[in-house]
Amino acid sequence: MSEELTHIRLTAWVHGRVQGVGFRWWTRSRALELGLVGSAGNLADGRVEVVAEGVREHCERLLAALRSGESPGSVDHVVERWSPAKGGISGFVER
Repeated sequence: MSEELTHIRLTAWVHGRVQGVGFRWWTRSRALELGLVGSAGNLADGRVEVVAEGVREHCERLLAALRSGESPGSVDHVVERWSPAKGGISGFVER
């Protein structure tokens, strides 16, 4: 399989005012547009955790969107972690 088509997992922790402002819905919409699977969920400390699997270029585009300043709310910064895709995920859900 070529490197461009190898699936990867992006886990991103989004810091800022990102809960209760439509951020998870917005993230889900961007992810689905990019053909990614995964989830966006609120954490108890106010962050949103985004897990996305798919083609690396599409995951990178989602990460760029998270950092773009175009999302609902206000993103202070995003911490990212890359790992091999685990699979077994269908769709993109809000948690």
